[in-house]
Amino acid sequence: DSQALHELEREPSYWDTQAKKTLDAALKLRPREHRAKNVILFLGDGMGVSTVSATRILRGQMEGGTGEETVLAMDTFPYLALSKTYSVDKQVADSASTATAYHCGVKANAKTVGLSAKAVAYECNTTFGNEVYSVLRRAKAQGRSVGIVTTTRVQHASPAAAYAHSVSRSWYSDADLPSSAHRHGCVDIATQLVTNFDIDVILGGGRMYMT
Repeated sequence: DSQALHELEREPSYWDTQAKKTLDAALKLRPREHRAKNVILFLGDGMGVSTVSATRILRGQMEGGTGEETVLAMDTFPYLALSKTYSVDKQVADSASTATAYHCGVKANAKTVGLSAKAVAYECNTTFGNEVYSVLRRAKAQGRSVGIVTTTRVQHASPAAAYAHSVSRSWYSDADLPSSAHRHGCVDIATQLVTNFDIDVILGGGRMYMT
């Protein structure tokens, strides 16, 4: 229980033991040099350091501990890293620009998906020529099977950056496009899901935007 753990934590030998376990695990780690057959990218939207810390504490407290000492499954991965997330035009990022960075490898402006920072949010005519392409599309171009699985709508910014190019993350269907976007030839995200390139597996919500 939490009281017993606190008693252990008062002893320096407890921390020496924990350090030895961590070091032993690191020394046993051997790199895998074979080529991977498959790649699965997991994206947890909004999972910054503070959110993950709160998750550890809540889980630990629900299990009867104080929480800070809790280890999540992803904390046990052999390799961990942090990425610096921000939009080119905003300090606080949204899931559109960060999904573009995640999928396509370039920082982008807030509210835009699959476009470089030369594109301006909501300005349709800045779309063309500023498209950037995702690892999903590049894998497909090499003849690989690709797919998207999401707990939200498939037109949401996080998955959309894998296949769409839009100056507005909210242009889910043609009904969401303003008249100016129609005039300039912009295409809604749902249509791009079907027409941009062939995705083998698509699982998620958002059916209402496909009709």
